[in-house]
Amino acid sequence: MQNRSETFLAYVILAVAPLFFSTNVVFGRAAQDIEPFTLAALRWGLTAIILLAATRRHWPVMRTAFRANIALLFTAGFLGMWICGGAVYLALKYTTATNGTLIYTIPPVIIVVIEFLLRGRPIALREMAGILLAFVGVLAIVLKGDPGAIFRLDFNPGDLVFVLAAISWAVYSVLLKSKSLAHLSTVPLLAMVATAGAITLIPFAAAEFAMTGNFPSTARQWWIIAGIVVLASIISFSTFQYGVKILGPSIAGIFLYLLPPCGIGLAWLFLGEQLLPFHFAGMAMILGGVIIATLPVAALRRRTRPV
Repeated sequence: MQNRSETFLAYVILAVAPLFFSTNVVFGRAAQDIEPFTLAALRWGLTAIILLAATRRHWPVMRTAFRANIALLFTAGFLGMWICGGAVYLALKYTTATNGTLIYTIPPVIIVVIEFLLRGRPIALREMAGILLAFVGVLAIVLKGDPGAIFRLDFNPGDLVFVLAAISWAVYSVLLKSKSLAHLSTVPLLAMVATAGAITLIPFAAAEFAMTGNFPSTARQWWIIAGIVVLASIISFSTFQYGVKILGPSIAGIFLYLLPPCGIGLAWLFLGEQLLPFHFAGMAMILGGVIIATLPVAALRRRTRPV
């Protein structure tokens, strides 16, 4: 049973979560001199160590839950940390933080589709219209406003990886709502997923080091890593997972449409990136589609939630 203050707190926390999430692509774009999977492994390895130390009293319960849900946790770790970590940092070597932020806005509509496929929840006509509109918005960004690019197969590989990451994030969000994890509080659950994610990343980081010999060594590089660990990992994931736990993935996903103004603002402020006409068109269609597709669902969930 949830009281009103707990529900209100979840909404407030979710409202600021996109700002912290947005720092990830900005830090990732700024970290061009750090190998992508090395950056992701350090990010989630350090995050796991910090969270495991902070959740020491929960270890007996966490150990039991980890063993019982090992496949689920490693799947979540692969989706949320390997794809949305290492692969995204690799993508940011080819595309801009602005493009990545805009494409990353579509998980809410993907969540609606996943819940239809996995749980049989009907998709209303209005939701379908929103899904299609958001999809066209993503195409506008990936194609840079040039429809002919689809026939020339002229795509930025970084943009395509961000599309994959957006799908992965949506699946990750749904997995977090699994009944077998419902008894775990936010921080212990994140500690477990971060541990699983770090384990999936370590072999790839080791391969990068073996091939390049590169490892962070400057103060600037470690400040970037610290920012990613604290802001883009511990705070952002904890706030989002808390929202998912209290309000569900569909409602929590709505707040991700705040990513564009947050991410674009940070990219402009710290990276000097510029908005082009296709960015405005894509952002309008994505945000419009997300709002059309998900706000009716949120309203319905609020009316039917047990009290």
